[in-house]
Amino acid sequence: MNFIIVGCGRVGAELAIRMSHNGHEIICVDQNKSAFERLPADYRGRTIHGEALSEKVLERAGIKETYGLAAVTNSDTLNAVVAHAARTIYKVPVIVVRNYDPRMRYMMETFGLQTVSSTAWGAQRVEELLTNTAARTVYSAGNGEVEIYEVVIPESWNGRTWNELCTGNQGTLPVALTRAGRAILPDLATKLQTGDLLNVSATFEGFQALRARLEKGAEA
Repeated sequence: MNFIIVGCGRVGAELAIRMSHNGHEIICVDQNKSAFERLPADYRGRTIHGEALSEKVLERAGIKETYGLAAVTNSDTLNAVVAHAARTIYKVPVIVVRNYDPRMRYMMETFGLQTVSSTAWGAQRVEELLTNTAARTVYSAGNGEVEIYEVVIPESWNGRTWNELCTGNQGTLPVALTRAGRAILPDLATKLQTGDLLNVSATFEGFQALRARLEKGAEA
């Protein structure tokens, strides 16, 4: 598949290298010619030096035929405008936008753009690692609004059910329960055992509430 990457900074260059090595046809666009120096000698894609807001530059990059576009510059405004044009004018099927300033994220989402906010996600991930030492994140969706966590069931919850554990908490759903190396799909009546590995899909707030219940114990 062919893709256009707008911005050859650290994120754009790494993305271009990864996708090129995975066999995709990549065209990297940047207004700063020296930015292409981040690309290694074995980079197999093309580069175009020019302003991404220019219709001629985008068409030279093949935007009329491209399958997807990633706008990953450090300018949220530029990313949003290029992505909006790609979707509304050129009907590019898949568009992903980097969000640099979290305060601009909601503007991008208002436009209906698929947004990756490394700043917001990174801050949340650091907070989780600092505060949730008894659990770990195994998957993050979107920008971390919903994640899948893995927790170990403590002795205080042995023999109790998922229904009892999640009572009053609308921010969590069970995903899988692993016991003695075998995984099952738990339901509300599933009885928990000490040492079970429970995977739950949760918002950050939902997981905080679940974690608090686990720490307090079933009888608290």
